[in-house]
Amino acid sequence: MIARRTLSGLLPLLLLTATACGDDTGGTTTIESGRKLDRVTLTLNWYPYGEHAPFYYGERRKIFEKHGIDLTVRAGQGSQKTVQATGAGRTDFGWADTPALLAGVDSGVGVRSLGVFLQTTPASVQFLASEGISAPADLVGRTVAGTAGDALSRTFPVFLRRNGIAESDVAVRNTDPAGKIAAVISGRTDALLGYASDQGPTMRHKSGREVGYLRFAEHGLNFYSNGLIVSERRLNQRKDLAARMVRAVSESFAAARRAPGDAVAAMKGASGQLPPAPVLTEQLTTTLGLLHTPATRGRAPGVNTEADWQRTIDVFAQAGLVKDPKPVREYWDSTVGPKG
Repeated sequence: MIARRTLSGLLPLLLLTATACGDDTGGTTTIESGRKLDRVTLTLNWYPYGEHAPFYYGERRKIFEKHGIDLTVRAGQGSQKTVQATGAGRTDFGWADTPALLAGVDSGVGVRSLGVFLQTTPASVQFLASEGISAPADLVGRTVAGTAGDALSRTFPVFLRRNGIAESDVAVRNTDPAGKIAAVISGRTDALLGYASDQGPTMRHKSGREVGYLRFAEHGLNFYSNGLIVSERRLNQRKDLAARMVRAVSESFAAARRAPGDAVAAMKGASGQLPPAPVLTEQLTTTLGLLHTPATRGRAPGVNTEADWQRTIDVFAQAGLVKDPKPVREYWDSTVGPKG
Protein backbone atom coordinates (compact mmCIF):
# COMPACT_ATOMS: atom_id res chain seq x y z
CA MET A 1 0.00 0.00 0.00
CA ILE A 2 1.39 3.39 -0.93
CA ALA A 3 1.91 5.70 2.00
CA ARG A 4 0.14 9.03 1.76
CA ARG A 5 0.47 12.28 3.58
CA THR A 6 -2.15 15.01 3.26
CA LEU A 7 -0.18 18.15 3.83
CA SER A 8 -3.28 20.30 3.86
CA GLY A 9 -3.98 18.75 7.26
CA LEU A 10 -1.17 20.90 8.62
CA LEU A 11 -3.13 24.05 7.90
CA PRO A 12 -5.81 24.76 10.50
CA LEU A 13 -7.38 27.48 8.36
CA LEU A 14 -8.45 25.04 5.66
CA LEU A 15 -12.02 23.85 5.83
CA LEU A 16 -12.64 20.17 5.25
CA THR A 17 -15.33 20.65 2.62
CA ALA A 18 -14.36 20.61 -1.04
CA THR A 19 -16.41 21.69 -3.99
CA ALA A 20 -16.40 19.95 -7.32
CA CYS A 21 -15.22 21.69 -10.43
CA GLY A 22 -15.63 20.58 -14.00
CA ASP A 23 -12.04 20.80 -15.16
CA ASP A 24 -10.97 17.27 -14.23
CA THR A 25 -8.78 18.36 -11.33
CA GLY A 26 -9.28 17.39 -7.70
CA GLY A 27 -11.77 20.12 -6.87
CA THR A 28 -11.26 23.09 -4.60
CA THR A 29 -10.84 23.77 -0.90
CA THR A 30 -12.20 26.91 0.70
CA ILE A 31 -10.09 28.55 3.39
CA GLU A 32 -11.34 30.74 6.20
CA SER A 33 -10.84 33.94 4.21
CA GLY A 34 -13.25 32.62 1.58
CA ARG A 35 -10.51 32.07 -0.98
CA LYS A 36 -10.65 28.87 -3.01
CA LEU A 37 -7.55 26.74 -3.51
CA ASP A 38 -7.12 24.09 -6.21
CA ARG A 39 -6.71 20.67 -4.63
CA VAL A 40 -3.60 19.13 -6.17
CA THR A 41 -1.94 15.74 -5.80
CA LEU A 42 1.79 15.24 -6.30
CA THR A 43 3.18 11.71 -6.52
CA LEU A 44 6.86 11.38 -5.64
CA ASN A 45 9.44 9.13 -7.24
CA TRP A 46 9.74 7.09 -4.03
CA TYR A 47 8.85 7.12 -0.36
CA PRO A 48 9.71 10.48 1.19
CA TYR A 49 13.39 11.16 1.84
CA GLY A 50 15.49 14.29 2.23
CA GLU A 51 15.26 15.37 -1.42
CA HIS A 52 11.53 15.92 -0.91
CA ALA A 53 11.83 18.27 2.08
CA PRO A 54 11.12 21.39 -0.05
CA PHE A 55 7.56 20.19 -0.75
CA TYR A 56 6.76 19.81 2.93
CA TYR A 57 8.50 23.03 3.83
CA GLY A 58 6.72 24.91 1.04
CA GLU A 59 3.40 23.75 2.41
CA ARG A 60 4.30 24.68 5.96
CA ARG A 61 5.44 28.12 4.81
CA LYS A 62 2.16 28.48 2.86
CA ILE A 63 4.03 28.92 -0.43
CA PHE A 64 1.62 26.58 -2.20
CA GLU A 65 -1.34 28.37 -0.63
CA LYS A 66 0.08 31.66 -1.92
CA HIS A 67 -0.15 30.18 -5.43
CA GLY A 68 -3.71 28.95 -4.90
CA ILE A 69 -2.83 25.30 -4.25
CA ASP A 70 -3.91 22.87 -1.53
CA LEU A 71 -1.22 20.21 -1.88
CA THR A 72 -1.36 16.50 -1.09
CA VAL A 73 1.92 14.58 -1.44
CA ARG A 74 1.82 10.86 -2.15
CA ALA A 75 4.66 8.40 -1.90
CA GLY A 76 5.77 6.77 -5.14
CA GLN A 77 7.11 3.37 -6.15
CA GLY A 78 9.74 4.40 -8.67
CA SER A 79 9.93 7.08 -11.35
CA GLN A 80 8.63 4.79 -14.07
CA LYS A 81 5.38 4.16 -12.18
CA THR A 82 5.07 7.86 -11.36
CA VAL A 83 5.39 8.73 -15.07
CA GLN A 84 2.71 6.18 -15.93
CA ALA A 85 0.38 7.38 -13.16
CA THR A 86 0.81 10.99 -14.26
CA GLY A 87 0.15 10.19 -17.89
CA ALA A 88 -2.97 8.23 -16.94
CA GLY A 89 -4.34 11.08 -14.84
CA ARG A 90 -4.15 9.20 -11.53
CA THR A 91 -2.18 12.10 -10.06
CA ASP A 92 -2.17 15.78 -11.00
CA PHE A 93 1.62 16.11 -11.01
CA GLY A 94 4.59 13.81 -10.58
CA TRP A 95 8.14 14.08 -9.33
CA ALA A 96 10.20 11.75 -11.49
CA ASP A 97 13.61 11.09 -12.97
CA THR A 98 14.12 12.56 -16.45
CA PRO A 99 15.28 9.24 -17.97
CA ALA A 100 11.91 7.73 -16.98
CA LEU A 101 10.14 10.69 -18.58
CA LEU A 102 12.16 10.28 -21.79
CA ALA A 103 11.41 6.56 -21.93
CA GLY A 104 7.73 7.21 -21.22
CA VAL A 105 7.36 9.76 -24.00
CA ASP A 106 9.30 7.44 -26.29
CA SER A 107 6.72 4.70 -25.62
CA GLY A 108 3.72 6.98 -26.14
CA VAL A 109 2.87 8.11 -22.59
CA GLY A 110 1.37 11.60 -22.75
CA VAL A 111 3.53 13.42 -20.21
CA ARG A 112 5.62 16.57 -20.25
CA SER A 113 8.27 18.04 -17.98
CA LEU A 114 7.54 21.41 -16.41
CA GLY A 115 11.14 21.77 -15.32
CA VAL A 116 13.99 19.64 -14.02
CA PHE A 117 15.24 20.67 -10.59
CA LEU A 118 18.10 18.20 -10.06
CA GLN A 119 20.14 19.34 -13.05
CA THR A 120 23.40 17.75 -11.95
CA THR A 121 22.79 14.03 -11.74
CA PRO A 122 23.17 12.37 -8.33
CA ALA A 123 23.98 9.12 -10.16
CA SER A 124 27.07 7.55 -8.66
CA VAL A 125 28.96 4.41 -7.80
CA GLN A 126 28.85 4.12 -4.00
CA PHE A 127 31.02 1.99 -1.73
CA LEU A 128 32.41 1.77 1.76
CA ALA A 129 35.47 4.01 1.94
CA SER A 130 37.54 1.08 3.19
CA GLU A 131 37.31 -0.48 -0.29
CA GLY A 132 40.05 1.88 -1.46
CA ILE A 133 38.20 3.04 -4.57
CA SER A 134 39.16 6.58 -5.59
CA ALA A 135 38.93 6.62 -9.40
CA PRO A 136 36.90 4.85 -12.09
CA ALA A 137 39.91 2.67 -12.93
CA ASP A 138 39.65 1.14 -9.46
CA LEU A 139 36.37 -0.50 -10.50
CA VAL A 140 38.16 -2.94 -12.82
CA GLY A 141 37.62 -6.45 -11.49
CA ARG A 142 34.99 -5.29 -8.99
CA THR A 143 31.35 -6.34 -8.54
CA VAL A 144 28.68 -3.63 -8.46
CA ALA A 145 25.05 -4.02 -7.40
CA GLY A 146 22.58 -2.62 -9.92
CA THR A 147 18.94 -3.02 -10.88
CA ALA A 148 18.27 -4.46 -14.31
CA GLY A 149 16.75 -2.03 -16.81
CA ASP A 150 16.80 1.11 -14.68
CA ALA A 151 18.45 4.34 -15.82
CA LEU A 152 21.53 3.84 -13.65
CA SER A 153 22.26 0.40 -15.05
CA ARG A 154 21.63 1.64 -18.60
CA THR A 155 23.99 4.61 -18.25
CA PHE A 156 26.73 2.81 -16.30
CA PRO A 157 28.28 1.38 -19.50
CA VAL A 158 28.40 4.93 -20.91
CA PHE A 159 30.15 6.08 -17.71
CA LEU A 160 32.68 3.26 -18.06
CA ARG A 161 33.39 4.00 -21.72
CA ARG A 162 33.92 7.70 -21.02
CA ASN A 163 36.54 6.70 -18.50
CA GLY A 164 38.32 4.22 -20.77
CA ILE A 165 36.97 1.08 -19.12
CA ALA A 166 35.45 -1.86 -20.97
CA GLU A 167 32.00 -2.91 -19.81
CA SER A 168 33.28 -6.46 -19.39
CA ASP A 169 35.87 -5.28 -16.84
CA VAL A 170 33.20 -4.65 -14.19
CA ALA A 171 30.62 -7.21 -13.08
CA VAL A 172 27.11 -5.86 -12.44
CA ARG A 173 25.06 -8.06 -10.14
CA ASN A 174 21.33 -7.45 -10.60
CA THR A 175 19.65 -6.73 -7.27
CA ASP A 176 16.28 -5.29 -6.35
CA PRO A 177 16.49 -1.61 -5.33
CA ALA A 178 15.90 -2.31 -1.65
CA GLY A 179 18.68 -4.91 -1.51
CA LYS A 180 21.58 -2.90 -2.94
CA ILE A 181 22.67 -1.32 0.34
CA ALA A 182 22.59 -4.68 2.12
CA ALA A 183 24.68 -6.22 -0.67
CA VAL A 184 27.47 -3.69 -0.10
CA ILE A 185 27.37 -3.75 3.70
CA SER A 186 27.45 -7.56 3.75
CA GLY A 187 30.34 -7.68 1.27
CA ARG A 188 28.40 -9.52 -1.44
CA THR A 189 29.26 -6.67 -3.79
CA ASP A 190 32.03 -4.07 -3.69
CA ALA A 191 29.78 -1.15 -4.62
CA LEU A 192 26.32 -0.16 -5.80
CA LEU A 193 24.78 2.08 -8.41
CA GLY A 194 22.66 4.70 -6.69
CA TYR A 195 21.93 8.34 -6.05
CA ALA A 196 24.23 10.35 -3.83
CA SER A 197 21.11 12.14 -2.56
CA ASP A 198 19.49 8.89 -1.44
CA GLN A 199 21.31 5.61 -0.81
CA GLY A 200 24.71 6.93 0.28
CA PRO A 201 23.60 8.69 3.48
CA THR A 202 21.39 5.71 4.36
CA MET A 203 24.28 3.28 3.88
CA ARG A 204 26.54 5.36 6.11
CA HIS A 205 23.87 5.45 8.82
CA LYS A 206 23.17 1.72 8.66
CA SER A 207 26.79 0.61 8.52
CA GLY A 208 28.32 3.23 10.80
CA ARG A 209 31.12 3.51 8.24
CA GLU A 210 32.20 6.19 5.81
CA VAL A 211 30.88 5.97 2.27
CA GLY A 212 32.76 6.99 -0.86
CA TYR A 213 31.39 8.05 -4.23
CA LEU A 214 32.38 8.10 -7.86
CA ARG A 215 29.89 10.68 -9.09
CA PHE A 216 29.02 10.41 -12.78
CA ALA A 217 28.96 14.20 -13.14
CA GLU A 218 32.52 14.49 -11.83
CA HIS A 219 33.79 11.87 -14.27
CA GLY A 220 32.54 13.05 -17.63
CA LEU A 221 28.84 12.18 -17.62
CA ASN A 222 26.13 14.59 -16.52
CA PHE A 223 22.42 14.55 -17.33
CA TYR A 224 19.15 15.83 -15.95
CA SER A 225 17.61 13.95 -13.03
CA ASN A 226 14.43 14.60 -11.02
CA GLY A 227 11.84 17.19 -11.92
CA LEU A 228 8.17 18.12 -12.04
CA ILE A 229 5.97 16.42 -14.65
CA VAL A 230 2.34 16.67 -15.76
CA SER A 231 0.12 14.90 -18.26
CA GLU A 232 -0.34 16.57 -21.62
CA ARG A 233 -4.09 16.48 -21.06
CA ARG A 234 -3.93 18.35 -17.76
CA LEU A 235 -1.37 20.79 -19.15
CA ASN A 236 -3.72 21.63 -22.01
CA GLN A 237 -6.74 21.90 -19.71
CA ARG A 238 -5.15 23.87 -16.87
CA LYS A 239 -1.98 25.57 -18.03
CA ASP A 240 -2.52 28.25 -15.41
CA LEU A 241 -2.48 25.61 -12.66
CA ALA A 242 0.68 24.04 -14.10
CA ALA A 243 2.38 27.44 -14.11
CA ARG A 244 1.37 28.12 -10.52
CA MET A 245 2.53 24.68 -9.41
CA VAL A 246 6.00 24.95 -10.92
CA ARG A 247 6.45 28.44 -9.48
CA ALA A 248 5.43 27.18 -6.04
CA VAL A 249 7.89 24.28 -6.28
CA SER A 250 10.68 26.66 -7.37
CA GLU A 251 9.99 28.99 -4.47
CA SER A 252 9.86 26.05 -2.06
CA PHE A 253 13.29 24.82 -3.15
CA ALA A 254 14.69 28.33 -2.80
CA ALA A 255 13.18 28.59 0.70
CA ALA A 256 14.61 25.19 1.71
CA ARG A 257 18.03 26.30 0.52
CA ARG A 258 17.84 29.27 2.90
CA ALA A 259 16.71 27.17 5.86
CA PRO A 260 17.60 23.48 5.36
CA GLY A 261 17.19 22.61 9.02
CA ASP A 262 13.64 23.94 9.07
CA ALA A 263 12.91 22.14 5.81
CA VAL A 264 13.98 18.81 7.29
CA ALA A 265 11.91 19.48 10.42
CA ALA A 266 8.86 20.03 8.20
CA MET A 267 9.05 16.39 7.11
CA LYS A 268 8.13 15.07 10.57
CA GLY A 269 5.40 12.45 10.16
CA ALA A 270 5.67 12.35 6.38
CA SER A 271 6.00 8.57 6.29
CA GLY A 272 6.38 5.57 8.54
CA GLN A 273 9.53 4.79 6.54
CA LEU A 274 11.07 8.25 6.93
CA PRO A 275 14.85 8.12 7.46
CA PRO A 276 16.23 9.62 10.69
CA ALA A 277 16.95 13.35 10.81
CA PRO A 278 20.74 13.10 10.21
CA VAL A 279 20.13 11.07 7.05
CA LEU A 280 17.43 13.48 5.87
CA THR A 281 19.77 16.40 6.46
CA GLU A 282 22.59 14.84 4.44
CA GLN A 283 20.17 13.88 1.66
CA LEU A 284 18.78 17.41 1.44
CA THR A 285 22.22 19.03 1.61
CA THR A 286 23.37 16.85 -1.29
CA THR A 287 20.19 17.64 -3.24
CA LEU A 288 20.64 21.39 -2.85
CA GLY A 289 24.05 21.08 -4.47
CA LEU A 290 22.51 19.54 -7.60
CA LEU A 291 20.07 22.27 -8.60
CA HIS A 292 22.04 23.85 -11.43
CA THR A 293 24.33 23.37 -14.38
CA PRO A 294 26.83 26.08 -15.39
CA ALA A 295 24.15 27.46 -17.73
CA THR A 296 21.61 28.01 -14.94
CA ARG A 297 23.80 28.90 -11.96
CA GLY A 298 22.44 31.94 -10.16
CA ARG A 299 18.93 31.49 -11.58
CA ALA A 300 15.79 30.24 -9.84
CA PRO A 301 15.50 26.49 -9.13
CA GLY A 302 13.79 24.74 -12.03
CA VAL A 303 14.99 27.07 -14.79
CA ASN A 304 16.14 24.82 -17.66
CA THR A 305 17.92 25.39 -20.95
CA GLU A 306 17.31 23.71 -24.28
CA ALA A 307 21.02 22.88 -24.61
CA ASP A 308 21.06 21.01 -21.28
CA TRP A 309 17.94 19.13 -22.31
CA GLN A 310 19.50 18.17 -25.63
CA ARG A 311 22.63 16.85 -23.91
CA THR A 312 20.45 14.70 -21.66
CA ILE A 313 18.47 13.32 -24.61
CA ASP A 314 21.73 12.53 -26.40
CA VAL A 315 23.10 10.62 -23.38
CA PHE A 316 20.05 8.39 -23.17
CA ALA A 317 19.85 7.87 -26.89
CA GLN A 318 23.45 6.65 -26.68
CA ALA A 319 22.52 4.40 -23.75
CA GLY A 320 19.64 2.91 -25.72
CA LEU A 321 16.95 4.12 -23.31
CA VAL A 322 15.50 6.42 -25.98
CA LYS A 323 14.95 4.63 -29.28
CA ASP A 324 13.40 7.51 -31.21
CA PRO A 325 14.81 10.84 -29.94
CA LYS A 326 12.38 13.71 -30.35
CA PRO A 327 12.84 17.50 -30.29
CA VAL A 328 13.24 19.01 -26.84
CA ARG A 329 9.76 20.55 -27.01
CA GLU A 330 8.24 17.05 -27.05
CA TYR A 331 9.65 16.42 -23.57
CA TRP A 332 9.65 19.85 -21.90
CA ASP A 333 7.16 22.71 -21.95
CA SER A 334 9.35 25.79 -21.65
CA THR A 335 6.46 28.25 -21.46
CA VAL A 336 5.31 27.63 -17.87
CA GLY A 337 8.52 27.28 -15.86
CA PRO A 338 10.12 29.83 -13.52
CA LYS A 339 11.81 32.73 -15.31
CA GLY A 340 14.12 34.09 -12.62
